[in-house]
Amino acid sequence: MLVSGWLMLPHSSGRVRLSRGWLMIEGGVIEALGEGPAPGTADLGGDDAVITPGFVDAHLHLPQFDSIGQDGLPLLKWLETVIFPAEMRWSDPAYAASMTRRVIERLIRAGTTSIAAYATVHHEGSLAAAEELSRSGLRAIVGQVLMDQHAPAELCRPAARLINEAAAYIDRVEAMKNPRLLASVNPRFAISCSRELLLGAGELVQSRGVHMQTHLGETTDECELAVRLHPWAFDDAGRAGEEGGYTRIYEAAGLLSEKSLLAHGIYLSAQERSIVRGSGCVVAHCPTANTFLQSGIMPRREYVRSGIITAVGSDVAGGPDVSMPRVARAMIDSAKTLAGPAALRRGSADGREDDARIPTPARAWWQITRGNAEALGLMNAGHLKVGAEADVLVVKPGEASRWHETPDPLGTLLYAWDDRWLSATVVGGRVA
Repeated sequence: MLVSGWLMLPHSSGRVRLSRGWLMIEGGVIEALGEGPAPGTADLGGDDAVITPGFVDAHLHLPQFDSIGQDGLPLLKWLETVIFPAEMRWSDPAYAASMTRRVIERLIRAGTTSIAAYATVHHEGSLAAAEELSRSGLRAIVGQVLMDQHAPAELCRPAARLINEAAAYIDRVEAMKNPRLLASVNPRFAISCSRELLLGAGELVQSRGVHMQTHLGETTDECELAVRLHPWAFDDAGRAGEEGGYTRIYEAAGLLSEKSLLAHGIYLSAQERSIVRGSGCVVAHCPTANTFLQSGIMPRREYVRSGIITAVGSDVAGGPDVSMPRVARAMIDSAKTLAGPAALRRGSADGREDDARIPTPARAWWQITRGNAEALGLMNAGHLKVGAEADVLVVKPGEASRWHETPDPLGTLLYAWDDRWLSATVVGGRVA
């Protein structure tokens, strides 16, 4: 398959660039790539097309796609009244499979080809979702949710049962022998997990070497309640806050490693940031969700500068946008809000060089492609490069937009983005 157009190629220091060119897809990978005229008639693309890597979403919830837009509630109340009832429907594996198929279709229409995701506490429903993802060809890291307290009785299970189910889930996913599907262990967050469950999850993560996904520091109420529920995680003096806080709970449970994906991380003390950095964890920044639920703004730039690995996630349904370019735009908007009006980019006359606080569109495009892929350990994804897996988007903004004539075409494409521009989503070398 020959694809031609404006290629979105890796650039230095975590950015992308645009260049006219072509790529050849064979056997599910990019077999050849070049800049300049295509060596033949293209099967996909054309002069007006932009060819990008498939988008990578570092944090979302499969059973929550029907709950987008339920507004006006703080996090814990929103979970109680909106999300937990939606997740109860996954007690029926057939429903879980059907909904997962709908979610897959929605992701493909938005150009998302790789995800890190949560299913629900239901073992059979989670397995049904994993089977649908395996058939779809999407790249996915997904796990059964673990909860044994502070949730409706219908969604709580004994800790020992959940650990056994999580181990069986890993076995079933590995038996599928699909390298594009990876199992994870997903303790929802410290509030909904007992000490026994957290410690068991930590032992499972360490023994099986899989990813771990959880939530951390999304709201101040959550942080305070988590620390109250888990005094065992702190030293004899009972110190929290600057002495380890919420993050210390996960550290004490053995849950932190370079395969740990921590969603949100808005409220982390200096000591907590040190724990996260030292453990090599990834913090998934979810700017649209943080705005929607009025949780706060993650200080992304401070984390990046201190050496914490960051990714970006939609956090559907906390985040109302499935489209990753819109989430990337929100990442920039959040940085601007934190920086204030005095922080206009000063690197160049046209303002397109990175400021110390505000990412550029070139960096935003990199983040939702190669940046997220690297953070999730998907080393052969997220970029247009010979040998990379062929997850490729063909985007046709149309000549009317005149995007390529603007001073910053990448900025125009990001801020004017429309999912209807997607002409084709190629997943693993196949047009989906």
